Amino acid sequence: MDMDDNRWQTLIADFETHLRAEKDLAGLTIRNYKADLQPLHEFMCARGIDEMHELDRITLRGYLAWLTELGYVRHSVSRKLSTLRTFLKWLSRKGIIEGDPLPKRGMMRVPKRLPRFLSQEQADRLMDTPDTAKPTGLRDQALLEVIYGAGLRVSEASNLRVTDLNLSTREIRVRGKGSKERVVLIGQTAKNALSLYLRDGRPKLAGKGSDFTLFLNRFGGRLSQRSIQEKVRRYSMKAALPEGVHTHTLRHSYATHLLEGGADLRVVQELMGHATPATTQIYTHVTNAQAKQVYMAAHPRSRRDGKEE
Repeated sequence: MDMDDNRWQTLIADFETHLRAEKDLAGLTIRNYKADLQPLHEFMCARGIDEMHELDRITLRGYLAWLTELGYVRHSVSRKLSTLRTFLKWLSRKGIIEGDPLPKRGMMRVPKRLPRFLSQEQADRLMDTPDTAKPTGLRDQALLEVIYGAGLRVSEASNLRVTDLNLSTREIRVRGKGSKERVVLIGQTAKNALSLYLRDGRPKLAGKGSDFTLFLNRFGGRLSQRSIQEKVRRYSMKAALPEGVHTHTLRHSYATHLLEGGADLRVVQELMGHATPATTQIYTHVTNAQAKQVYMAAHPRSRRDGKEE
């Protein structure tokens, strides 16, 4: 059986009881613990890991590398590692896993990896992949356009409501990490995709019990985070994109393409919902190659005597 949302929530609820009863932690600290563990569940779903005992040392090294690839800064990965240690020790005492797969001493090495992103041509190819003759295809095209066009996290996309949209101003109200709200902008292409989905796609997916959730599954309920991740994976394969493209790749691409287009770092930080510029700063590294090309072509001192060396 997969580590689905219900099984995960039951496990986390038991862990929360342990933190309250045995460790006497404050409510805010417990909420931080739970938030630190949420990416682990996303990683397990993305990698098809069904049981907690499958989390061996090699797999956990891959998890830490995955966190870095998603753009988490080193201190954030370190905090999540500390929470993970506590969680794994509890799992071991409960008999859910055998022993603690993490090293007894020292922190596991977290590789410095730049975020992976798509070229603009690859992003265009991905956006055109869904079959818009079907209601689900209209939904999926709108979904891809919004994630890439507004740089949304998968959780933010899943939680969008129809009432969050203001298509006349091309704005979307988003609830991000820590329930913080922000307003993001979308382009004309995303607006058009959303308009078509709302007119021709969503009404055919909505059932009697459907609420104002924007992206509906074929039963009229909310499209889950895992379903969104799977759709991005499937469409990326269909578009012949490099292996390993996931929802956060679209978010990375959003930030990178904004910076390549000359956007200010602090504006990108605000649009992405980053608490500090340090998190956004990593995207400046992936645009250095383009900056070098611009300099070499434009600056009078980039060449000696006006000729290439």
